[in-house]
Amino acid sequence: QVQLVESGGGLVQPGGSLRLSCAATGRTFSTYAMAWFRQAPGKEREFVAAVSWGGGTTSYADSVKGRFTIARGNAKNTIYLQMNSLKTEDTAVYNCAARESLNPYVYTGVGEYTTWGQGTQVTVSS
Repeated sequence: QVQLVESGGGLVQPGGSLRLSCAATGRTFSTYAMAWFRQAPGKEREFVAAVSWGGGTTSYADSVKGRFTIARGNAKNTIYLQMNSLKTEDTAVYNCAARESLNPYVYTGVGEYTTWGQGTQVTVSS
């Protein structure tokens, strides 16, 4: 069984930065794509960023382009979300997700992922 564990959330002032981490533990998929989603209070879960298995292809929501960067670590079972120039509207619970992938594509839909982490809270406030 595979588990995803997120870390790195916290409280930060507008304009600040945070780096989220997500590590897959246990029996992992042979190859898999991963992504970050977020959900703010009273809102639906939304796509944030995704990366292909090889790390060569990424995708970002328009709201975070130029501010957030998703990347795979040296260990391919780990991904990071570097968040810069944070805004109050970035406040949400951030979840890591993974799915088996046999290609270099990225996936941006909630329904396209099979494994989810427990989430980590990001609060941007002055």
